[in-house]
Amino acid sequence: MSENENAKKIAELNDRFQLRFNMPFLEQALAVPGDIVATRGVIELAAQVQVSIWEKVRRFDDFNEGDDPHGEHDFGAFDVEGAPEKILWKIDYYADASRESGSEDPSDITRCYRVLTIMLASDW
Repeated sequence: MSENENAKKIAELNDRFQLRFNMPFLEQALAVPGDIVATRGVIELAAQVQVSIWEKVRRFDDFNEGDDPHGEHDFGAFDVEGAPEKILWKIDYYADASRESGSEDPSDITRCYRVLTIMLASDW
């Protein structure tokens, strides 16, 4: 698989994972293994602000060369009303749910466990 094809496959899996947000699928084949977590800075915000943040992350599609140079859709940044600063999110790739080692192939759904972290810019 070419580097470009590999990046497109990773982006497609990341998009499915991001949109799913741990919600069960009727079609289990669409599920992408992983977890979504938020930093203390995000968790300490008002509940409605958190809901807005999670929904913006879930539907984020403003990928650009500056934030997504490899075309993998694994990072995003945006402002949300009620948050004291910019919100960032990032997907990291692990070999499995133990998170002890990185994935050697994020394009292979059977060899990659994703963790999407939502944070304030100052948490980075």
